[in-house]
Amino acid sequence: MQERHTNRKQYFLEQAEVTEKYVIPYILEVKKLDSSSRILEIGCGEGGNMLPFLKQGYEVIGVDLNGPQIEKAKEYIQEFAPNANIKLYFKDIYLIDPQEIGKFDLVILRDVIEHIHNQEKFMGFLKNLLSDDGVIFFGFPPWRMPFGGHQQICQGKLLSKLPYFHLLPMSLYKFVLKTFGESEGVIESLVEIKETGISTRRFEKIVRENKYQYLKKTRFLINPNYEIKFGLKPRILNGFIASIYYFRDFVTTCFY
Repeated sequence: MQERHTNRKQYFLEQAEVTEKYVIPYILEVKKLDSSSRILEIGCGEGGNMLPFLKQGYEVIGVDLNGPQIEKAKEYIQEFAPNANIKLYFKDIYLIDPQEIGKFDLVILRDVIEHIHNQEKFMGFLKNLLSDDGVIFFGFPPWRMPFGGHQQICQGKLLSKLPYFHLLPMSLYKFVLKTFGESEGVIESLVEIKETGISTRRFEKIVRENKYQYLKKTRFLINPNYEIKFGLKPRILNGFIASIYYFRDFVTTCFY
């Protein structure tokens, strides 16, 4: 397990840096935001993605099922943006009355959609939260990418650095995790991620079925996150490999 997964303030600041440098400029290419814009982040965790928006004065609402992370969000945002216009909900998004929180000009799901069960239902539900010209930003690792199983959270050094083994059949996957001494909690988390992991092909199918319109989409060979984690500059996946429909998910480390 990497230090960034245990040092939550470091993770918070890393999220904020990537969002400020890459996510916000990406969104602004297709969606104008102003002082009246309302922003919702689903799966906000400790709130790192929200911080750059809050510093720019936007109204932001964050929702997450993890109570301790919501408490950390309150602590960190108070420290780095004490006068922020923010509301935080420790709640299932389905249980929040859309009339209570209103409509949003921008909904953000960064490294979240791959953790959600029944993504087809969820994508349909999101329409209830969008203003007439609202947009949704998704950023996620496709399931078949080298670490699409989030195995970097493994406690063992070998498995945390071993690519693609999350693609093993479920029974064999569990066997490997147990054999290498992973705790029941880690195994349970990784098995759930295996159950909810999503390919870009299935994501695009759900987009079509729900009659959403793409304003922009990008496959990254090198994830923008990797600049702060490994010192690697983001690189877009282009050329022949990008045109091979099935194979490209194996080398797309992030899909915006």
